[in-house]
Amino acid sequence: MWENGTAMTVSDTGPLFRRLRVLPFLAVLALALSASGCRSPFFYPTRDHVPVPGLENTSRQDVRFASEDGVPLHGWLLSPRDRVSRGTILFLHGNAENISTHVQPVLWLVREGYTIFAFDYRGYGWSGGDAPDIPGVHRDARAALSHILSLDGVSPDRLVVFGQSLGAAVAVHTVATASPSQRPRALILDSPFAGYRRIVRDKLSSLIVTWPIAWPASRFFDDEYSPERWIGKIARVPVIVIHGTADRVVPYSHGKMLYDLASDPKGIWTVEGGGHATALRNPEVRGQFLAFLASVLPPEGDRRPSR
Repeated sequence: MWENGTAMTVSDTGPLFRRLRVLPFLAVLALALSASGCRSPFFYPTRDHVPVPGLENTSRQDVRFASEDGVPLHGWLLSPRDRVSRGTILFLHGNAENISTHVQPVLWLVREGYTIFAFDYRGYGWSGGDAPDIPGVHRDARAALSHILSLDGVSPDRLVVFGQSLGAAVAVHTVATASPSQRPRALILDSPFAGYRRIVRDKLSSLIVTWPIAWPASRFFDDEYSPERWIGKIARVPVIVIHGTADRVVPYSHGKMLYDLASDPKGIWTVEGGGHATALRNPEVRGQFLAFLASVLPPEGDRRPSR
């Protein structure tokens, strides 16, 4: 279970699940010099799906819907077979590849009885659109929240939003700007960065070659949607931050900052020795995750009043 302000610490000494390419300094340097935009350092989409072990054991629906500006989007609705769903999780994935490479680590939640709605941002997988950008992926996430809540049997009081890495950053703004009728029961952030400009500065400042341009280069990036600006605006929605102390992609300090800025009720699960977005491989974290879901999601047939 969990309590307001609870800080949980577990250990994880295993290898990184995936080393995502985030902000390669040569690309950032080129962008800074040319002022050509801010897409490449944050987004590495691929179109082709790869086989997903275990996907065949779920009930899968292809879902098509439109973003707020009309871009066609694609997702999967993954439900447990032969049992009533215990709740729905809107999953926002990280910056590389597409849902076929991100969904496998959350399939265990389907086996535990939860429905997962995973989708691709514009430019990823089978979604439409060209190269994604920061405002665009936030439009996509808001559209995904609206769409999942339009489906039969899905209601805000039995919905949790869960984001990993880039998806965690997008999830903060999505929940902070949701209308009261769309406010989910909880928000879970795995390996989030606190701000778009902040992570650029951190990455460039860590290299001797690029530290002199860290501050001016970061100014080329849109900071309007940065989680540190929005997480304090999330009211009456429990927020959980999960972060590994050995995360070499997004420093632990980013997750701790967001936890400090969040309003109660909130919790932080610190994974000692954990890497980037690897926490759900840890049995202790999985157990805590399930206990948290059980504590915030009412059983089917016992729905809480809308807030």
